[in-house]
Amino acid sequence: MLKKCMGDPLLIIPTEDIGIKDSLSFEEISVQILDCQVCKLTTKEVALVKVLWRNQFVKEAT
Repeated sequence: MLKKCMGDPLLIIPTEDIGIKDSLSFEEISVQILDCQVCKLTTKEVALVKVLWRNQFVKEAT
């Protein structure tokens, strides 16, 4: 049996703040670099950078 869903209006994200192009894509803009590390492999070194993006929270940083 399905139950009626009572939506929470606080969870609605306004779409006016996100600039969506005609091709249904948008551009992410970096705000801040949170962390930077260098991972050493056997033959080379790889830089790992954690970036905070606009319109995202710190826990969603990549």
